[in-house]
Amino acid sequence: MRRKLIALISAGLAVVMTSVVAAPAAMAQTDKDKARQRDKNNMRNLGIGLGALAAHQAIKGKTTNALVLGAGAAYSAKKYEDQRKSQGKVSRGRVTYVPRYRNGRKIGYYRYQNGRRLGYTRVSSSR
Repeated sequence: MRRKLIALISAGLAVVMTSVVAAPAAMAQTDKDKARQRDKNNMRNLGIGLGALAAHQAIKGKTTNALVLGAGAAYSAKKYEDQRKSQGKVSRGRVTYVPRYRNGRKIGYYRYQNGRRLGYTRVSSSR
């Protein structure tokens, strides 16, 4: 009985230690995704602002300023499109895991990629 209790406690500690070590790695990925989204949004907003200023300068008759601002808006639009396409490629390649439960217990995982089911992994039961 005592041996089972020690084994159970050590298994619990191993799970806690693993989750503590793995949590920062998972957080870093989300921070990276958030930074990429923020940069993409900044490029879009910069392009809109530069385009509006270019139109304003053109209306005022300052063609040199309008051309420079228009070129900046075009460059910003190009960078935005590149980042948008790159972000789509990254998310398409991601594999997702969906757990399956029976009687409140996790019994396995379905693996999906691009909306297609890749397979099923059964969780070993320790009874």
